[in-house]
Amino acid sequence: MQSDVEKIFCLIFYHPLLILMMWAYWKTIFTPVALPPNEFCLSSDDLEHFESDPSLTNRKEVLTHAAIGLPLLCRTPTGEVRFCDKCKAIKPDRAHHCSVCSACILKMDHHCPWVNNCVGYSNYKFFILFLGYALLYSLYSALTSLQYFISFWSGIGSGNSNMEKLHIVFLFFAGIMFAVSLLSLFSYHCFLVSKNRTTLESFQVPIFHSGPDKNGFNLGLRENFTEVFGSKKKFWFLPIFTSDGDGISYKTRIPTAANSYQAIESSAFSVQHSGPSNHADGLPRSVVCIDDDRNNLLDGQQQWTNDGGESRAGFDNEVLDPRRP
Repeated sequence: MQSDVEKIFCLIFYHPLLILMMWAYWKTIFTPVALPPNEFCLSSDDLEHFESDPSLTNRKEVLTHAAIGLPLLCRTPTGEVRFCDKCKAIKPDRAHHCSVCSACILKMDHHCPWVNNCVGYSNYKFFILFLGYALLYSLYSALTSLQYFISFWSGIGSGNSNMEKLHIVFLFFAGIMFAVSLLSLFSYHCFLVSKNRTTLESFQVPIFHSGPDKNGFNLGLRENFTEVFGSKKKFWFLPIFTSDGDGISYKTRIPTAANSYQAIESSAFSVQHSGPSNHADGLPRSVVCIDDDRNNLLDGQQQWTNDGGESRAGFDNEVLDPRRP
């Protein structure tokens, strides 16, 4: 670069992009995953009763009793409480068991091998920001090297090619390739945010008390956005945790008669209990319940254990992580 103005312009925009991208990447990797609180774990008495009698009726009764007072509307395809057989705990709404992390993750989106961490409630904002800043960084690298790339190939045509600048060709193509791949992934997750869905929920429609509804958590573009990025605008584009909610209960567009698992009707059993009322904002909270999913966007080795094994019993194969508080 010969022009001082051009050099200053590149410095001003390059370093903030680099810092924001690496900051978001760091937060995505090292933010601890959010685990269900202890009240979702079965008590020692309930667990002993649960494991002593293998009959489905007994297990349903134990889980239904244990779910009293918990903010649950989520159910399996057969209408039972979602239970993690490995963690020995009831799953909160939108939580799923990660076979890689060996734990149930709140609002699990997927386990990402590129960050070696689960992407969920605690770091989903950081993951989206990382994708966005990495895309801008790739485009910036490609566009700032474009004129030199054109000059290099023009030199080849005239026989005056300067081969020591071959790295510019590599930089341009690397920027373009990363930009194309990141654009598709970033666009997909922007779509998921706009619909208030996770990657897992995009493969299986959430099941509510009224039945499956792919738009059950869709509260409108603004509400969906603030659920991930929060209501403080000054922090929207900084890798600082500002997501709304607690990762356990979620607003839903579906009207509910009661905001507890006891609102679920089952022909196999019935429990009389008055669940907690609507939250302070007047909006009901609701659920998601998903079968075993394999993220086809990644490789065939990556999978998560959810509720697929519960088609008859209402239980899946899942284990308490030693990191659980």
